[in-house]
Amino acid sequence: MIAIRLLRLPHGADLPLPHYATAGAAGMDVVSAEDVTIAPGGRHAVATGFAMAIPEGHEVQVRPRSGLALKHGVTCLNTPGTIDSDYRGEVKVILANLGSEDFHVTRGERIAQLVPAPVLRATLDECDALDDTSRGSGGFGSTGR
Repeated sequence: MIAIRLLRLPHGADLPLPHYATAGAAGMDVVSAEDVTIAPGGRHAVATGFAMAIPEGHEVQVRPRSGLALKHGVTCLNTPGTIDSDYRGEVKVILANLGSEDFHVTRGERIAQLVPAPVLRATLDECDALDDTSRGSGGFGSTGR
């Protein structure tokens, strides 16, 4: 478990903080701090009314809610989105309406999930060749449907 400092912004003063809905939930539900309508094919960075200080060595992933995706065709773009540990601005959720009707986001409505995760940093070692595998360079469906 990690502790994440959260700053509630003035326009999020009366909203619930991100929270786990059940004991087994992997993600914390986050709500909208604004009313907005997203047209079919449209997208909007929805305000949440808070900012965070994520500990170094961690990120917070922004993931869609399955109910919004199934019932309305609304999902998060750039999924999972990453909130970096050095970002201190307002958390916003990029929602996209893939459905056929306008989607009305209501202030206080659950719009996404936040999942904290450790981050591994990598070093890249340039080489002249890579080792062979049975898959090789096959991708984009090369292993079957």
